[in-house]
Amino acid sequence: MNIDKNTTLDRIKSLTEMHGAPAFENDVKEYMKQQMEPYIDEFVENRMGGFFGVKKSKNPNAKRVMIAAHMDEIAFMVTNITVNGMLQFTNLGGVANDIWQGQRLAVKNRHGEQIIGVVSNIPKHFRTGNEGAPQIHDLTLDIGAESEEDVRDRGIEIGDTIVPNTTFTQLSENRYSAKAWDNRYGCVIAIEILELLHDKELDFDLYVGANVQEEVGLRGAKASAELINPDIAFVVDCSPANDVKSTQSFAGQLGQGTLIRIKDGTMILKPTFRDYLLQLADHHHINYQYYISPGGTDGGEIHKANIGIPTAVIGVCARYIHSTDAVFDIRDYYSARELLQQALLNLDDDQIYTLQYK
Repeated sequence: MNIDKNTTLDRIKSLTEMHGAPAFENDVKEYMKQQMEPYIDEFVENRMGGFFGVKKSKNPNAKRVMIAAHMDEIAFMVTNITVNGMLQFTNLGGVANDIWQGQRLAVKNRHGEQIIGVVSNIPKHFRTGNEGAPQIHDLTLDIGAESEEDVRDRGIEIGDTIVPNTTFTQLSENRYSAKAWDNRYGCVIAIEILELLHDKELDFDLYVGANVQEEVGLRGAKASAELINPDIAFVVDCSPANDVKSTQSFAGQLGQGTLIRIKDGTMILKPTFRDYLLQLADHHHINYQYYISPGGTDGGEIHKANIGIPTAVIGVCARYIHSTDAVFDIRDYYSARELLQQALLNLDDDQIYTLQYK
């Protein structure tokens, strides 16, 4: 089965433009469930909000294989409404302080409506030259309100969430920009791997879905791992590319293929799992690149859960993640999707045992 490119792009547009702050991922979840429902037997959920579609095997003693994305994006939360109608906020997830001034952001109010505002900044005319870089708590969002009462009349309260107001855009033949490619990439591939495997009989029960609150400390992954208790797991996540000024080893380069994350701040890829992926990539001529990161993914929690769950991250890189716009190469997505598909099609009980205990 092939998936039309326009179908993939439509899914990317829909998912990246959604409002999905940590702990407020429901719009993303409902879209994913609607897209996945034709290809699964049932859904399972944990009490934090993570969910997984289950494709059951005819094997009565089937092992369990988990594919985990995360639905949340970096975001902000309203902490104060000033008397003159400005919104103060705090960050949800790791962001640089110096990139938000003058940017358009969208607040989701208590009625589910999105209201656009502009982050305050000091015009050059009023600068003294002594201004330091502002901290997030120094910034305010201007939604055009004239008073605190005006803000509340528009349904906005303290605790409401804010994300970048960014449109999915094609930049060149293969490159696109969007907010939240970290990690709506994983959400798209979760949907499409189920579609690609719809007519395939697998030796194992496949659990495909997404966690919540990854951007604020990998908080949702443990609950999902304990719910499913998989024999092995794949994490699908987006990582920062570091190829703007020069080409660097292990740093992520656009257009060079899927990322095989061999080490990060939370997990080291098991050698047998590494070799399994490399052999498949070489055999099927799939472009890949090694990746090392000081950060982490949900794999950092999943691989430690229960008695240990061998876990691999099949990722992509993008420039400028955790900002208003990321730039990515669609060919990297296709490489990741093909590697994940082959990794699943070549799994059986013996291979799972090898990944677990060898």
